[in-house]
Amino acid sequence: MKRTELEAFLAVASLRSFSAAAAQLKLTQPAVSKRVAALETGLGAQLFDRIGKRVHLTTAGSALLIEAPKVLSALSDAERAIADLSGAPAGRLRVATSHHIGLHRLAPILRSYTRTYPEVKLDLRFEDSEDAHDLVSNGQVELAVVTLTDDAAKTMRPNTNLPTRRAAEKIATPVPPFREEVIWIDRLVFVVARDHPLVQEAEPTLALLAQQAAILPGAKTYTGRIVTALFQSAGLALEPALSTNYLETVRMLVDAGLGWSMLPERLCEGLHRLDLDDRAVRHLGLVINPRRNPSAAAKAFAETVRSFADPEITRETSA
Repeated sequence: MKRTELEAFLAVASLRSFSAAAAQLKLTQPAVSKRVAALETGLGAQLFDRIGKRVHLTTAGSALLIEAPKVLSALSDAERAIADLSGAPAGRLRVATSHHIGLHRLAPILRSYTRTYPEVKLDLRFEDSEDAHDLVSNGQVELAVVTLTDDAAKTMRPNTNLPTRRAAEKIATPVPPFREEVIWIDRLVFVVARDHPLVQEAEPTLALLAQQAAILPGAKTYTGRIVTALFQSAGLALEPALSTNYLETVRMLVDAGLGWSMLPERLCEGLHRLDLDDRAVRHLGLVINPRRNPSAAAKAFAETVRSFADPEITRETSA
């Protein structure tokens, strides 16, 4: 049973598709099929039923789905223990991050880290923040740099001049095992295209926006929940015209004039900001599994991330 075989199995089981798993793993579909077939041969059991283009777990596959993350975690622990014998960060480090953070915040961190620790081989996965939390929890990655749940705010004391977090306080958060550490605060602002009719409104309100077409982050994303909760707190319901998990796509649709949205400030260049008192923030940062002993490579990566933190954040606890 090889690591690559287990990783291929988990990708297919998660996505229910060999072609989607191949895209995620950056392999060809025949290569993924070959790894799964080798795993099935080694175990002496069929793991998937292939009915047309649909893939379903067999009873044996469902049983392996429970144990496979534990096996991968144990392999990672063994690799880290051997790599850490030298005392210097080395070996493979699996990190998950969101597309937005990857595009807008990660480059200087990666540049600094890879130059300081050239012996570390980074395995970087781009995932939705919600999925990245799961990957940390089940041990498939050692840490993540993503949008955090609302509980993350409890680990820091923001400057009193920061925007209110009334909306975020209403968001239900997942149950650990993971620990979050705030690194950055993203201020969210209401925006429309410069030629949108709302530009003419001197004092726009949430009630007015609720009647207009909205382009929002996915309802299941942490960012989407913040926006929805803000309107719910005012007794208003939102019916977005379009939604997507990718904030850069949201910005493009807003710029095309298809509706308003609420976006991080750094994405608002070229758009018109609506003057509303109700603003919200989201927290970005580290997600770590407290049940695992971090490798030297992971400790060094976390410290590198912290060195790029917003200056106004004071932590009550350090990871």
